[in-house]
Amino acid sequence: MTLSQWEYDSIISDRTKVIYEDIEWEVAGNSPTRRFRIDIESDDEHPIFIDGWYNPLSGKLSYSIIHRSVGRIYGQDLGADHVNPDSVSVGEKHKNHWRPGSRGKWAYVPQDITETWNRPAAVWAQFCAEANIRHLGTIQDPVVQGSMLL
Repeated sequence: MTLSQWEYDSIISDRTKVIYEDIEWEVAGNSPTRRFRIDIESDDEHPIFIDGWYNPLSGKLSYSIIHRSVGRIYGQDLGADHVNPDSVSVGEKHKNHWRPGSRGKWAYVPQDITETWNRPAAVWAQFCAEANIRHLGTIQDPVVQGSMLL
């Protein structure tokens, strides 16, 4: 399946997107990485969910909107450099967005994300506001003790 620019724009601009559940970070294997995956509901029943990823040792945080048929269509990444298909680097804090023919490979530097990678809950709130997602549950920063994640 392909996703048109119109379909992408209607998903991102849809203000009925909502997450009701609390978000719980889960251990990802034997690493300090924590992840979550949670469905997004909407009046238009878009086939989308959020994948969250956080690694305090590498200093990386990512939230991605995943379309069940085409993959990642939108995302916020902190702590990992990104180079666009035209070879222009946009740096460690960037948002990936959909463009037909190139999927989510294009990124730009967001002005609305002012929090840092080590404040996942604060970045989450800014990400949800910009992506028109209402989160009615809770999210906490994963607890970090020294170099160990609890």
